[in-house]
Amino acid sequence: MLPQSQNVKDFIKSLLDTSPPQDFTKEAAEKLLKILNTNESKEEKMMDNNKTQDNLMAAFSGESEANRKYLAYSKKAEQDGKTNAAKLFKAASDAETIHALKHFEVANKVGTTTDNLLDAVAGETHEYKEMYPEFIETAEAEGNTAAIMSFTYAMQAEEVHARLYKEALENMDDTKEIFYYLCPVCGNIETSRPGKCIFCGVPGENFIKY
Repeated sequence: MLPQSQNVKDFIKSLLDTSPPQDFTKEAAEKLLKILNTNESKEEKMMDNNKTQDNLMAAFSGESEANRKYLAYSKKAEQDGKTNAAKLFKAASDAETIHALKHFEVANKVGTTTDNLLDAVAGETHEYKEMYPEFIETAEAEGNTAAIMSFTYAMQAEEVHARLYKEALENMDDTKEIFYYLCPVCGNIETSRPGKCIFCGVPGENFIKY
């Protein structure tokens, strides 16, 4: 509740405890006080809903991160020959995906396909124009070559992703099927199988078709 609302309520209560002015009846004061109480309840409910919305998005972020983390753990367990641990991590990663998708849905974050494509363009553009350049600059200053390579590959791929999302927006009504080819190393996406990845040099035969 806003402080001003509390001040008004205190003033009205003081009128009810005394003799209100002739042009401001007791009934009018009680009615106004009731309205203020109702508005206060609505305001508190809205604040609770906002908190729940924040919690849904925090849970979405946490579950999404856990999904990727457990998938990485699963791959490591496979490399170590620990099949049961690998399977458990994979199952758990899929479970976290279920949780994340439900939280995102309940938070009403899934719009129309057009809205979703616009959101994707904005997100990818922010990453390749603002986020990754700053990350690369910091990594260079700290001499972390592995991070520089990881950030650079991602930045280059995100620019391609942004372009592809824009093209999808421009051709929403085109019914011709398009196939996409994903580089398994840097995340670059092509609309035809290349001879090799333009960013990391991986042979085109290794690209994953969608």
